[in-house]
Amino acid sequence: MNTFALRLQDATHAEDIPSVRSFVGEDASGSFGIMAGHCRTIAVLTMGLARFRVEGQSWQHLAMPGAVLYFQDNLLTVNTRRFLIDDDYDRISEALKEELLAEEEKLHSLKESLHNMENAVFRRLWDLGRKEMG
Repeated sequence: MNTFALRLQDATHAEDIPSVRSFVGEDASGSFGIMAGHCRTIAVLTMGLARFRVEGQSWQHLAMPGAVLYFQDNLLTVNTRRFLIDDDYDRISEALKEELLAEEEKLHSLKESLHNMENAVFRRLWDLGRKEMG
């Protein structure tokens, strides 16, 4: 059976996986699969799990917070902020859940800090405006 290469790239590293037989991902329109010889494709993958199968091995699960997928000339490139690979579905699902919760906490903290900075700027502008008036 024909195979293709998979290149996974995130913010800190890249991983090349040869001899991939198939890839299953999901975009806004639903799930889809890619096999060797597929036509040129670009898609925005939703947050969650995708999976791929290397020739002679079991399915590998790929967890990511969304990604851009590009397939051309039997090279599938997946660009994302971060990814995790595991052959155990339950283990990677739990890891994805933990990652998402941690990311949500960081986002909440960031929003709170921005709100505090915004209030401080508005107070400073108010004070400056009052000094000019009086």
